[in-house]
Amino acid sequence: MNSKRKFDWLVFLIPLLLIAVVSACIFALPAASNSIISLLRYLVADTFGVFFLILGLFFFLLSIFLAFSRYGDIVLGNPDEKPKYSFFSWGSMMFTCGLAADIIVYSFSEWIMYSENPHISELGSMTDYAGVFPMFHWSFIPWSFYLVLAVIFGFMIHVKKRNRLRFSEACRPLLGNYSDKLPGKIIDIFSLFALIAGTATTFSIATPLLSGVIISFFGINISRNLFTIIILLITCVIYSYAILHGIKGVDLLAKCCIGFFFGLLIFVFVCNDQKRFIIENGFQSFGLMLQHFFEFATYTDPARTTMFPQDWTVYYWAYWMVWCIAAPFFIGNISRGRTIRQTILGGYLFGVGSTLVSFIILGNYSLGKQLMGQADFISTYRENNDIYETILSIISTMNFPSVVLIIIMISMILFYSTSFDAIAYTAACYSYEALEENAKPHWIVVLTWCIILITLPIALVFSGSTMSNIQSVSIITALPIGIIMLAMVAGFFKDAGTALKRSRK
Repeated sequence: MNSKRKFDWLVFLIPLLLIAVVSACIFALPAASNSIISLLRYLVADTFGVFFLILGLFFFLLSIFLAFSRYGDIVLGNPDEKPKYSFFSWGSMMFTCGLAADIIVYSFSEWIMYSENPHISELGSMTDYAGVFPMFHWSFIPWSFYLVLAVIFGFMIHVKKRNRLRFSEACRPLLGNYSDKLPGKIIDIFSLFALIAGTATTFSIATPLLSGVIISFFGINISRNLFTIIILLITCVIYSYAILHGIKGVDLLAKCCIGFFFGLLIFVFVCNDQKRFIIENGFQSFGLMLQHFFEFATYTDPARTTMFPQDWTVYYWAYWMVWCIAAPFFIGNISRGRTIRQTILGGYLFGVGSTLVSFIILGNYSLGKQLMGQADFISTYRENNDIYETILSIISTMNFPSVVLIIIMISMILFYSTSFDAIAYTAACYSYEALEENAKPHWIVVLTWCIILITLPIALVFSGSTMSNIQSVSIITALPIGIIMLAMVAGFFKDAGTALKRSRK
């Protein structure tokens, strides 16, 4: 390694060994491992659920403050610097690195998974509220995690010119020299472990759908779990190849991904029925989400009558928090030349807007079929308890289902290639004590992390983990990350406040 790249063996090896141990335990003792994961999820969500809810609301309000206060004028770079990427290129990379292929899974089916939850009945009818919560869980609060931390990372990299691209470095204003010592090492080791856990959740949730789509399209006679593991290995090869070609390769893949993803949405909307229902119910659901936003954000179910916030809202906030190890770093890196205001508002416009369109079209297509009596996807899910088979049954009701399957296949592969490129690159940067500006991680380090990222997902798929247990991996690891995120916010205000005072002199 040259002087611009000082490798940190401790931060590299400990997460690697932890993942190896956890994966080995899941392989060797799948039933016991699943039981332990389930218990830990209950303990964390039930005991600390209110912490996640408070944190989510805090970050949303903080993002609004940053955008419209004097902090919003700060340029992530030199004061007169212009954005490095066009709005479309920037937005495409931001959207595809922040969201993986699981958005397709949840857009099709999230309303089905909790349509019979008692909390929906407490609020009103399934017709009114089943389509509201997917919008709430995927819009302003989760994106606020990304955008606030992207601003912090962007300020750290482009304004403060720091060369340690880690969570511990963002905490330096509070920790001081302890960022270089044991406390900083612990933060970075746990951050990497949480990053891998979040990746495992995404891979394990989304890949079975890709496997099911390929099996259905080609008529392959093979176990879905076995084929899912094969797909994981193939996907690893694809995104490894892409990341080794640098940011230009990621930019190209991101644009292709956006093209196919929105092509899927347009095709489903234009070539099928339910157009009026999609538009009207989508508009109504968005309005209800805004009306009840703070009610949803603060609902804790203290009597535990439904466990809805613990099972869903807490899970989603935790899920996005563990992804905050990589996605905001990448967004902050590509936001050079933009102001804090442009980064936050542009992120909401492109990120939240694109996400909501996905849920409105794909979710309301199947919801419309259900309410019009043209299909009963809720019964299908209740009978087989298999959300992937339920999604395939939704696709089978569409016109030209084979075309839909092809577009979904390509879109999911491209989502994987872009989002996991960002994750592998971030993890590789974490492996260095210092990485000077324009210096890149060694390709062997990047490739190593590409391989590590699929180890835990393969173990989870092999063990037959339920979706609940797969989700649990993120919840368990997110709790300390939330505390670290608060430290980063405090450190940012300390540094940014000093920068503003100097600029006024």
